[in-house]
Amino acid sequence: MRKIALALSAVCLLAGFNHAALATESAPAPLNPGVTVAQLAQQVPIHWVSVAQIENSLLGRAPIAVGFDIDDTVLFSSPGFYRGQKEFSPGKQDYLKNPAFWEKMNNGWDDFSMPKEVAKSLITMHLKRGDSVYFVTGRSQTKTETVTKTLQSDFLIPEPSVNPVIFAGDKEGQNTKTQWLKEKKIKIFYGDSDNDITAAQDVGARGIRILRASNSSYQPLPKAGSFGEEVIVNSEY
Repeated sequence: MRKIALALSAVCLLAGFNHAALATESAPAPLNPGVTVAQLAQQVPIHWVSVAQIENSLLGRAPIAVGFDIDDTVLFSSPGFYRGQKEFSPGKQDYLKNPAFWEKMNNGWDDFSMPKEVAKSLITMHLKRGDSVYFVTGRSQTKTETVTKTLQSDFLIPEPSVNPVIFAGDKEGQNTKTQWLKEKKIKIFYGDSDNDITAAQDVGARGIRILRASNSSYQPLPKAGSFGEEVIVNSEY
């Protein structure tokens, strides 16, 4: 009798192991590693500011010269760059060194660029203060350009306040924007790239970061706040 009981126990134990194994095999694998509430609450120590706070910091100050980068700062211009890559160097970045691309980009393709809302607010604020607004871009210069006219239209800049776009170019190993910021005595410079911030800091100007949209054609995305600069909230669009 004892042998029968032991045999039954062994059978039940084996069945239990088989059931557990089948359950393990049939259990779906997790779709992702998940996240803890502590991870959700974690924040990077960045100096966030709003347009209203920037305006407030300028109260009582006489008009100054301010500068803006163009691509991914005041314009979401990826449509033109995307088209340029497809037309001039599919799958490669060679198009950025092709004068034919820049002729197209600087003479009409910004019709497909979207003005960023944060830029509208900032430019309106600075014009209201009587500040001089300059646009300093790393784009290559071309014989003709319609970028100035596009920016004037997009941001409703009165004719007397329009300054022609400054095409600083983009030379490897040289931040060409620095000399222009110094020459125009720019006190605040807004930009999305690291070069924009370092150019401002090199001339003692206040460099303020505008977030680059995550779907920008300009990848990888920079790490905003990495130079201790102010970063404007909700400025990716």
